[in-house]
Amino acid sequence: MDSSILFALSLTIFAGLSTGIGSLIGLLSKKFNPKILTISLGFSAGVMIYVSMIEIFVKARDSLSAALGEKTGYIWTTVAFFIGIFIIALIDKIIPSYENPHELNVARKIEDSSDRDKMKLMRMGVFSALAIGIHNFPEGLATFMSGLTNPTLGISIAIAVAIHNIPEGLAVSAPIFYATKSRKKAFVLSFLSGLAEPIGALIGYFVLRSVFNDTTFGVIFAAVAGIMVYISLDELLPTAEEYGEHHLAIGGLIAGMMIMAVSLLLFA
Repeated sequence: MDSSILFALSLTIFAGLSTGIGSLIGLLSKKFNPKILTISLGFSAGVMIYVSMIEIFVKARDSLSAALGEKTGYIWTTVAFFIGIFIIALIDKIIPSYENPHELNVARKIEDSSDRDKMKLMRMGVFSALAIGIHNFPEGLATFMSGLTNPTLGISIAIAVAIHNIPEGLAVSAPIFYATKSRKKAFVLSFLSGLAEPIGALIGYFVLRSVFNDTTFGVIFAAVAGIMVYISLDELLPTAEEYGEHHLAIGGLIAGMMIMAVSLLLFA
């Protein structure tokens, strides 16, 4: 396997399996600092929004313009961007909000289930794992494609995705632990839910590689930008504000944008 493919795949594995970090936080600590989580999620949103609009969208437009002409290329970049948003929004719509990792309020879910039997808690954890697996497919493709075409960009996206996967790991492990009292089972299921990310990347790559050209690259990259912007606005920022103060979330977002901007300038 080509070294660039191995590098991109390793970034995707790192990002996906960071769900295990969230699981460990929930299982090993008696309490976590919500301010740190708030800033981290805001930071991740800042990185993903900035890099999507400033770097990924522009690269997609350049690629499609080279293949289809400037005006037509710009039109298709815009269309593909909103198709990416539509795809991830549709996934959110299909998955019930109670079991959706984009509706993260683990403490409330467990509290609401305190008077129910353990099977319902177990069901919530399993459905959360399945939901996270579905969401991680397009995220895995985004990380993989970025790492394949631009290693610096790929690293930045992998870190941002990894940060936002941490609370998703908590969403899986917490209800499973309360249902089974097994830290091992909670950690393993949470860890495995992140495997959907590298699996999604590999499936996407092997399906698309035979038709990989400037047009397919541009369409995929534009759709990836849309997916990342939607995740940031629909999941990361609302979750950040749910766990902490509004200004901490916005401060983290601006810091993420600034650091992403500096890194792009340094490695331009």
